[in-house]
Amino acid sequence: MPLHAPRRAALRAKLREQDLDALLVTDLLNVRYLTGFTGSNAALLVSAGSEEESVFCTDGRYLTQSQAQVPDLERVVDRPCDLVLAARAGRDGVRRLGFESGHVTVDGLDGIGRAAAGVELARAPGLVEELRVVKDDAEVEALRMACAAADRALVDLIEHGGLRAGRTEREIGRELENRMLDHGADGPSFETIVAVGANSAIPHHSPTDAVAKPGDFVKLDFGALVDGYHSDMTRTLVLGRAADWQRDLYELVARSQAAGREALGPGVDVRAVDAASRRVIEDAGHGERFLHGLGHGVGLQIHEAPALSKSGEGTLSAGMAVTVEPGVYLSGKGGVRIEDTLVVRGNAPELLTLTTKELVVV
Repeated sequence: MPLHAPRRAALRAKLREQDLDALLVTDLLNVRYLTGFTGSNAALLVSAGSEEESVFCTDGRYLTQSQAQVPDLERVVDRPCDLVLAARAGRDGVRRLGFESGHVTVDGLDGIGRAAAGVELARAPGLVEELRVVKDDAEVEALRMACAAADRALVDLIEHGGLRAGRTEREIGRELENRMLDHGADGPSFETIVAVGANSAIPHHSPTDAVAKPGDFVKLDFGALVDGYHSDMTRTLVLGRAADWQRDLYELVARSQAAGREALGPGVDVRAVDAASRRVIEDAGHGERFLHGLGHGVGLQIHEAPALSKSGEGTLSAGMAVTVEPGVYLSGKGGVRIEDTLVVRGNAPELLTLTTKELVVV
């Protein structure tokens, strides 16, 4: 399809830079990125020479689906796809074949080596993932749709009384996920986090039968899946009436989150973005209660490069989709996290999660 051919062309350029004649793509997410195929069994042989020399493989279960999703590549229907394409590389005179060493097992590599007898195998980790870091227009649109489904679901949840005292974390989470489906999501991005009261101080709390009470913080970390792309958003609300300490804590995290968003830009070191947000919390004396990195890339996976953290590496580029999600967690009392999904742009980041970041009391 026109959408995927430019991605394969960009990969061919990388293969030539690495002195590779071809790359055997076996990670299904990378196959999807390069072809649009969404089935559970496939591999792709991308030639450094030309599009016409590249070959897609799947099994007979996906004959009709692959015809529709991958009409622009030579297609082989056989299995196991990795060995079939490795043998094909040998027959086509490939001299040096790259493989996705981050995704291939030791036993799998032995099989590829036997199938591609006489071909030099070369580790080629992360080549497709390097392309995936910067989103094209179609990917950003899918992310917009995923974020919109999550935004609308939360509005519905609040307006229809789904977020109230007396409900359990599990009940709130199930309704929020169902409302995302109502707004066009294919499913949730991940297990929805609903944390009430003291549980909100647990960064990645799994929903339980804990009952929400008046005066509780309610932390909601959730996202929608649309066309394979994940949104990610966290909002922390209060039931009934907010205490002064809750307003103060919320205001601190909101200022930190704003600082992180404002620090995003092409060429900025990922550690500098984390530092800009973290500094606000550290200056308020809560540095040790900010327990995780500031954010992460998001796309076909809920956690992708780049990592916005103290230990992150590299600089941002326009088109990267990232989260900014500082939090402060007071053990046994409650915590606040505020998270958005954004796209790095030249002037200012594009905000995709549009739900208000003002403290909402319901």
